[in-house]
Amino acid sequence: MNRTEHFRLPSVDEILRSPESEALAAQYGRFPVTRAVRGVLDVLRERRQPNVDVALIASLAAEHLDSEDRPSQRPVINLTGTVLHTNLGRALLPKEAVDAVVSAMQSPTNLEYDIGSGKRGERDSHVRGLIRELTGAEDALIVNNNAAAVLLVLNTFAKGKEAVVSRGELIEIGGAFRMPDIMMRAGAKLREVGTTNRTHLKDYSEAISDRTGLLMKVHTSNYLVQGFTAEVEAPEIAHLAREHDIPFVDDLGSGTLIDLARYGLRHEKTVQDALQGGADLVTFSGDKMLGGPQAGIVAGRKDLIARLAKNPLKRALRMDKLRLAALEATLKLYRDPDRLHERLPTLRLFTRPAAEMRAQAERLVPCIAEQIGMDFDVAAIDCASQIGSGALPLETMASGGIAMRPRGKASGRAVEDLAARFRALPVPVIGRVSDGALIFDLRCLADEAAFATMLPALASRTRNGAS
Repeated sequence: MNRTEHFRLPSVDEILRSPESEALAAQYGRFPVTRAVRGVLDVLRERRQPNVDVALIASLAAEHLDSEDRPSQRPVINLTGTVLHTNLGRALLPKEAVDAVVSAMQSPTNLEYDIGSGKRGERDSHVRGLIRELTGAEDALIVNNNAAAVLLVLNTFAKGKEAVVSRGELIEIGGAFRMPDIMMRAGAKLREVGTTNRTHLKDYSEAISDRTGLLMKVHTSNYLVQGFTAEVEAPEIAHLAREHDIPFVDDLGSGTLIDLARYGLRHEKTVQDALQGGADLVTFSGDKMLGGPQAGIVAGRKDLIARLAKNPLKRALRMDKLRLAALEATLKLYRDPDRLHERLPTLRLFTRPAAEMRAQAERLVPCIAEQIGMDFDVAAIDCASQIGSGALPLETMASGGIAMRPRGKASGRAVEDLAARFRALPVPVIGRVSDGALIFDLRCLADEAAFATMLPALASRTRNGAS
């Protein structure tokens, strides 16, 4: 009997009447607080933890409620060295795009309404003119990502027919996305031509028959085939397609509207290059090199775009008003190319000088070393950033960073534990583990002061024994 009394826990009603629980109910609501309190009591009974007072139970319930209330999708600090990191959301939107989204969220808009005529409008009209202006295309169409753009094109022009593609361009990108699978889902029959490393114009020519729906060229995104290779240039394929009155589609994948060579990067074929090279349709993304929201854009011949727009799949793949607003605002920045690198976050990150990141590293090294303890050597290093998301796969940008390497006989587990401590900060910090060290590439560190302010939490986690 004494043991039972010793283990007694307060009742749910007793806890809910406490001032602490009343405060929680005002913040979260009575039902969630009741559920959290019962959950805490279940844990305490299982542990047979004695003499727990009401205030402590309310405090544990508050921790649970705070954890539940925290958004699943949270801001993080990307110090991986990959600017357009697919797992971290790719491009950061410019302020103009953010403002446009907020405005569209807060009121009804003329999404599909023509204010001039008072009749139903078309949602793509909000960006179609801008794309024509910036690329020289006859017309354009927007869907929710580039995979959807490719799916729509294949389903419209090659359903039940053959899509002719070089074997060396049958790509697989992140998330097990494979071009042959997209073709199958679109109802097209894949016709591979050439070999993995060498494809010639005659391979395309010999594959064309009355069963051919289109010829397609696919950007090889995240790899390059080098050595004993041969590739047919787009203008040659375009000429062949015109001879046979077959659409030629150039899938750029990432897609860019500016020549990156002006910023010291390797030239990447632009949408304008693809259209001038004879492509009837060009497909590309909005949230990669373009620096806007997730979108798939098809630009090209007006008659072919009209056919795409009539495909019932277009409705299933269409963009919502928020991303259309963001895309319009982003595209408008391209009208002023001289200031684009200042106003477009993606381009601004690409063009940061290495000396700037190196100086950041020198300032932050002592701050980090002080907080993570004596078990690690912390040093400023030179490193190389990459663009990411399949764009310019072998292109790197000189950068500066910080390496945290365990001292003595510490295991690789120590590095993983340190990475977990940084991920547990109020704004999780994501780096990369390489060669036995935790590496922070500072190219994407925009707010150095906010980052430094969080660092003392690392030491508190060490004292509490957290990992």
